Amino acid sequence: MEIVVVKLIHVGSVLLSYLLFFMRGMWMVQSSPILLKRWVKIVPHIIDTVLLLSAVLLAWLMSLSPLQHGWLMAKILALLAYILLGTFALKRGRTFGIRIACLIAAQFAFIYIVWVAVTHLPFPWMSLLSSSS
Repeated sequence: MEIVVVKLIHVGSVLLSYLLFFMRGMWMVQSSPILLKRWVKIVPHIIDTVLLLSAVLLAWLMSLSPLQHGWLMAKILALLAYILLGTFALKRGRTFGIRIACLIAAQFAFIYIVWVAVTHLPFPWMSLLSSSS
């Protein structure tokens, strides 16, 4: 399979996954009954499975190892944080305040993951510091 096709599938599933997470977050804030719909519980798992499989395939096709590429390890660790924060934002947060805090923190984790993916730097803000001098 062409790397370009896998990358398009990966980026597309990233967008779908994030948009659905954001919508679920907004529904949580509004206490919407939409969150209880069957498709809302199933579709994210399907999209996230495609996302994960495309990520693994892309890394394999490009011969990338998280042990050799710090930026990839940073993405994986940030993804785990994003998943944990998302779980607390949408399900496990005991109070509304905890859910909101986790929802906001998950947004920052997502931004970081995308920033690392674009720059291939585990500390992408360092590129801002070095480019200003």
